[in-house]
Amino acid sequence: MKVMHVTYDMRIGGTEMVIKNLIEGNTDANIDMSIYCIEAPLGPWGEELAQSGISITTQERKPGFDTSLIKTLRQHIIENNIDILHCHQYTPWVYGVLAAAFTKTKVIFTEHGRFYPDSSSWKRTIVNPLLALITNQITSISEATKQALVTFENLPSSRIKVIYNGITPLSIETEAVANIKRGLDLENASVIFGTVARLDPIKNQIMMINAFSKVLKALPDAKLLIVGDGEMWEHLHERVESLGISDSIIFTGYIAKPANYIGAIDIFLLSSLSEGTSMTLLEAMSLGKPCVVTDAGGNSEVIKHDSTGYVVENDNSQEFANAMLSLATQHHVYERFSTASVDRWVKEFSCDVMNKRMLQVYNDEN
Repeated sequence: MKVMHVTYDMRIGGTEMVIKNLIEGNTDANIDMSIYCIEAPLGPWGEELAQSGISITTQERKPGFDTSLIKTLRQHIIENNIDILHCHQYTPWVYGVLAAAFTKTKVIFTEHGRFYPDSSSWKRTIVNPLLALITNQITSISEATKQALVTFENLPSSRIKVIYNGITPLSIETEAVANIKRGLDLENASVIFGTVARLDPIKNQIMMINAFSKVLKALPDAKLLIVGDGEMWEHLHERVESLGISDSIIFTGYIAKPANYIGAIDIFLLSSLSEGTSMTLLEAMSLGKPCVVTDAGGNSEVIKHDSTGYVVENDNSQEFANAMLSLATQHHVYERFSTASVDRWVKEFSCDVMNKRMLQVYNDEN
């Protein structure tokens, strides 16, 4: 079976990690997988996969609606005898399904997330049902994402199958974690809260910082570790300084492989205004980190409230602070959540589970 993934690029991100895990996790399934990128540059994960022998083609699309890309992609599909075209995200789907029309190639469309605030357009509400007719299977990474496709994209609920993202368990190095704590002056912290995410308005780290400032009143020796970079860098630093809590918050900047930083965190935080299925949230769960998350997108599907963590009202710093304090001050709750997090990750969000579910879709369509 020949499966080709159509995506924007293979830089470091959630969608790209799913593609990487599908390729690396199905090596024994007699599937020949390749990648077709419609944007450049390829990105580090793409370069890594190419070096391992995965066929990757990059055809950078032109501004506007690039009809020549459809023609080139169609020719590639036919020449390489592709059985299944797995399109990731909306724009790659549009190009992919049009390119595969009237060929033997089956099309799968996976929606990985939504913008915030979500919206629709009259063009899409007309076109999408027609595209769905020549699409063999639609999948989404959460029930919330599925509902968004129904509400905003006018796609039929009966055609959409939820397949949650899956990851391989993080591997951490005890000595490296100890060095991180020592180097960042975290060794004497009463509790280390932390997050790994791009510094973007949609991640709402402003609310997280506001909540943490409330936590410090009860736990003055607590620390907050923020791993990531982005457009909110300066604004977040200004907020920290205005609150007078600069000594309690550490910004690391971008870390290519943050596993050991997640290992240094006691309680993982995700304050997003919108979220599909956060990969770093799954990584924290695989390490048994209890989590505090906002009730946004798929967060409440990943974290079971009062079982593996706390799910609180979106953009509510007081509720977020209360949940942080509850986890930090109740050891028996922390331990219960920690054990339950690993169990839930193994059953629902491991790479093996995701690969088996997607392999079934491939087999059904082939």
